[in-house]
Amino acid sequence: MADHQAPAAPDYPALFPTLSFDRPADGVLRITLDAPGLNAVSPECHAHLADVWLTIDRDPSVRVAVIQGAGKAFSAGGSFELLDELTNDYAARTRAIREARDIVMNVINCSKPIVSAIHGPAVGAGLVCALLADVSVAGRSARIIDGHTRLGVVAGDHAAICWPLLCGMAKAKYYLLTCETLTGEEAERNGLVSLCVDDGQEQAKALEVAVQLAGMAQAAIRWTKHTLNHWYRQAGPIFDASLAYEFYGFGGPDAAEGLASHREKRPPTFTGPTSE
Repeated sequence: MADHQAPAAPDYPALFPTLSFDRPADGVLRITLDAPGLNAVSPECHAHLADVWLTIDRDPSVRVAVIQGAGKAFSAGGSFELLDELTNDYAARTRAIREARDIVMNVINCSKPIVSAIHGPAVGAGLVCALLADVSVAGRSARIIDGHTRLGVVAGDHAAICWPLLCGMAKAKYYLLTCETLTGEEAERNGLVSLCVDDGQEQAKALEVAVQLAGMAQAAIRWTKHTLNHWYRQAGPIFDASLAYEFYGFGGPDAAEGLASHREKRPPTFTGPTSE
């Protein structure tokens, strides 16, 4: 009779080279965003953030995933290279809208719980996994900014599917329309993150929670996540609409001006047409 051996764990660094991986505890896979520009999300990283959750979901060696940022930030959002592609290249925009949808839905549908450790700036495309994580841990002075309307596009990515559920419609509208910053302390007070800890303790606390979850009854944990995430699935049409409007906007003049002003570190002057 042939021996039945457990399948080899995926080679995460080879499959997703824009992300860093380690295994700090039994059953825990830790993902670290580590890139130039305060862990800005490049076009390649955008694709990897969409697909990595599928691999984690099917990997029997992983019971919990942790996602964090290296250095001084969680992530500054989309890189200039990614934003240039979205404003200038229709084919790249078409590819990226699928990836943006997959990042959100693959985090939601991943059967394994995900814990995020948020410190420093957490913005735009880099904020998606931080806030959609099943348990989010923020440092007191973390700086959470959606950033889309400042760039001249609709608040797409994850915002429409989860901000109203997490912090209520009034707060969601205020922060998504104005792009005002929330500290980690404010985010916890408004219900946007699970926990707030002293600066420098985010990653240790996230790992502590991950180890706790990894030691619990996995079927109970996973089906609880699956059931609760039906709240997000119900908002699927809202999310799809936000993505469509966001990526429509990337082809217009306001997004080009928003990107230029971001590069030049000046206030934007939006002149795009309105529906009036």
